[in-house]
Amino acid sequence: MCRDIQQAIPMPPKDAAQYSPLALAFLGDCIYERQVRERILLEANRPARQLHEAAVSRVRAAYQAKAAEHILPLLTEEEADIFRRGRNATGISVPRHATPADYRKATGLEALFGYWHLCGCEARITEIFSVIWQEVPLHTPETEQNDSQE
Repeated sequence: MCRDIQQAIPMPPKDAAQYSPLALAFLGDCIYERQVRERILLEANRPARQLHEAAVSRVRAAYQAKAAEHILPLLTEEEADIFRRGRNATGISVPRHATPADYRKATGLEALFGYWHLCGCEARITEIFSVIWQEVPLHTPETEQNDSQE
């Protein structure tokens, strides 16, 4: 069965775009978090608790929302459409530690990562994630305020 799954990915962008935005975000959450975890691990060998804390700071909705805003100008029209579909998806249950606006933007970002993965666009994942990692500040007044509310 794994062989059939591997033959399905990569798929044409038209086919990948047929998935619901929340399905793309479901997959993209994992793809994005994997990128975060790999970068953190490669920075330094640290205790697991420190690794976890470093990862949480970059996967929380407030940070992902800032990342999404930062990369929007870099997206193609097709990619921006995938982002918008994810951001505007209905049926999202917003966790109490996130604002609805931030959570929606984070869902849009995750939908993009899921879409790119299905299309086999690993170079695009790496390119955009590198921009996020290098250019989106880890702490802003907004994220610090959200951190203090938890």
